[in-house]
Amino acid sequence: MRRDDGRKQPRQWRPWLRWSTVALLSSLLLLDLIFPIPLPKQRDTSILVAARDGTPLRAFADRDGIWRYPASLQTVSPLYLQALLNYEDRHFWRHPGVNPVALVRAGWQWARHGRIVSGGSTLTMQVARILDPHSRTPWGKLKQLLRALQLEAHLSKREILTLYLNRAPYGGTIEGVEAASWAYLGKPAARLSQAEAALLTVLPQSPSRLRPDREPEAARRARDKVLARMAALGVWSRAEVEDARIEPVVARALQPPLSAALLAERLRRAHPRAERIVSTIDPQLQRTLEERVAAYFSQLPERTSAALLVVDNATLEARAYVGSVTYGDKARLGHVDMVQAWRSPGSTLKPFLYGLALDDGLIHSESLLVDAPQAFGDYRPTNFDTEFNGPIGVAQALRLSLNVPAVDMLDRVGPSRFAARLANAGVELKFPRGAKPNLALILGGTGVRLEDLAGAFAAFNREGVAGRVRYAAGDARVERRLLSPGAAWIVREILEANPRPGQASEAFDPGLRPKVAWKTGTSYGFRDAWAVGGTRRYTVGVWVGRPDGTPLPGQYGAVTALPLMFEVVDSLPRVRGEAVPRPAPASVAEAEICWPLGTGADAQSAALCHRKMKAWTLDGALPPTFAERGARLWSPGLERFRIDADTGQRLSGDCARPHRAQVAEIARWPSLASPWLSSATRKASSLPSLAPDCTPDGRDAAEELHIEGINDAATLARAPGSDKPLRLQVRALGTDARVQWLLDGRWIGETRGAQVFAHDYDAGGEHTLTALANSGAWKRVRFRILR
Repeated sequence: MRRDDGRKQPRQWRPWLRWSTVALLSSLLLLDLIFPIPLPKQRDTSILVAARDGTPLRAFADRDGIWRYPASLQTVSPLYLQALLNYEDRHFWRHPGVNPVALVRAGWQWARHGRIVSGGSTLTMQVARILDPHSRTPWGKLKQLLRALQLEAHLSKREILTLYLNRAPYGGTIEGVEAASWAYLGKPAARLSQAEAALLTVLPQSPSRLRPDREPEAARRARDKVLARMAALGVWSRAEVEDARIEPVVARALQPPLSAALLAERLRRAHPRAERIVSTIDPQLQRTLEERVAAYFSQLPERTSAALLVVDNATLEARAYVGSVTYGDKARLGHVDMVQAWRSPGSTLKPFLYGLALDDGLIHSESLLVDAPQAFGDYRPTNFDTEFNGPIGVAQALRLSLNVPAVDMLDRVGPSRFAARLANAGVELKFPRGAKPNLALILGGTGVRLEDLAGAFAAFNREGVAGRVRYAAGDARVERRLLSPGAAWIVREILEANPRPGQASEAFDPGLRPKVAWKTGTSYGFRDAWAVGGTRRYTVGVWVGRPDGTPLPGQYGAVTALPLMFEVVDSLPRVRGEAVPRPAPASVAEAEICWPLGTGADAQSAALCHRKMKAWTLDGALPPTFAERGARLWSPGLERFRIDADTGQRLSGDCARPHRAQVAEIARWPSLASPWLSSATRKASSLPSLAPDCTPDGRDAAEELHIEGINDAATLARAPGSDKPLRLQVRALGTDARVQWLLDGRWIGETRGAQVFAHDYDAGGEHTLTALANSGAWKRVRFRILR
């Protein structure tokens, strides 16, 4: 329309169009604010705990019970992305969320054929339907279209595609391609073949009808349809597609993964906001050991559980974690994680004590100790089997796990100091409220956790450095020195020299198996059985018992836990050179020492060296044998005195006539060791008799015991016709001190002074009864009981 002057009149609809556009955009913005995209919230997602290689160990469903494993464009196979984008939405990277051409085509085909021939939904629209389900009505479809546009306005294409990868339905409670790949195929989505990629592409179209575990034939036909499309589009070659068609559709039953279940629970609590937690666990080793533990302990009494931990010494990472025999087993309290439970350690702390004593310069590997009944104040320990061994070296005392020498050692080191050193290295000890470290802790009178014990035991193969066991990829590395490299090496050599039960040390070629430094432990009342062992590469800890703390009679470390520990060690991966002996650190040397003095053989005469042996020394230290507590009969080291050169009799400071005197010396054994010494050894360490004309010098034995009630070499028999055991009543005369009674080396009771001691004898044959006073005085009788 033109005005009279010939100029064009302004179009009246242009302002209307402008304001209409503004109103539309404002309305859309207002609707976007009122109805925001229902994007998944962090707390609504499921959590996956994976092994170190990505294998799912355990998945925790979200609040709706959906299993979903995190996936991204980088973690799925490129073959799957090719199949998905080319089959579902070839123009995904170009359209604004809606493909008008596809919608028109789908509508025309529906109107013409009366059924859906091809879908018009884009991947964005499918994500919109997943996030905000709609009804199958025109209004529902319009809602889906608007949501798709809304998604494109707020998210990038990669973010939208990632949502699909994590949320696409795959049947049952499975969502996302990663969860579907593990559930149906048992492998990660990163390693899909072309046939598998095509199968997982088509499943979300009808997850119930095409589930491969229920309808494998229908799933195969749908998969082949995708393969045909890929060939038709030239994305995959005909040859590749034909090869993929040959691959059968084989799916596993849908079972959520449940491996290292208790560790997974622990990691979920430690990382509550994470969707995916990567642990340090070796999945194949974990499955193998879970099956082995379940089979190994299936015959144990009710309510019995077990825990097992395998630690890589180099990294302190856990490679296997079994917190109970069978997770979820109510009878065995399978929900209780015994890897981190506080339990009595039995004798498993002894190697650390001897290592600390080495560092303190108190001992070398063959220092003379005495395994005999001893009292430490009111505390009187006995050995596990109640048998005593008399004089014994440090190495053998540790290998045999003798209690009295260990308590003696702790008394000299100091219980509080020992506990503090362990705590500094990461081994916290748990005592009753208000209690302080005492001598009983070395025999299990405290509480410790398996994971702390394993982290400390690794120090023997880490040059004395202990550390906190790591369970997740991002865990900090916490390490503390526990022992010097030399002390750790010596203790490890001692423990490695202990042969496996039932075999001689030379039974196997050392090149075939790695050496194992191992230690067992059993707590009071058979409540806890332990076995801890280390190779150059791994440390293995095993605990067996009842989580409720009730006794398990007859089950102790060497019988219950140790065989499993060796089975585990033998099943671990090997490395070349693992069995080759390791050279000693520069601080360690081998020296020949002598008993009873404990010092170097080259520093004393042959007469003073009653027994020679090879010992490992630290920093050149050759400490002498400990002085015996409270004994009046023995002083440590050399004892010098004067003798008559003609008669060999001892001279005191006051003799009636002159003598041709000379100085002599002897090496004295601890008096408590006397019952186990040969007569020749006792004679060599005894003072000569005093010359008759010399006044007493107070150096002779103050006490001499006599056993009343039985004669030496007696033969005894039961009363005729009696089936009761023979009862013998005896007394130790000649002392007011406490007297320990030993039968064939085993402790059987205690009396004081001349109290009567009664004991029943069941076994026939030859026996030896020994009375040993705290002062070191002793007497022995041998007798025979007729059968």
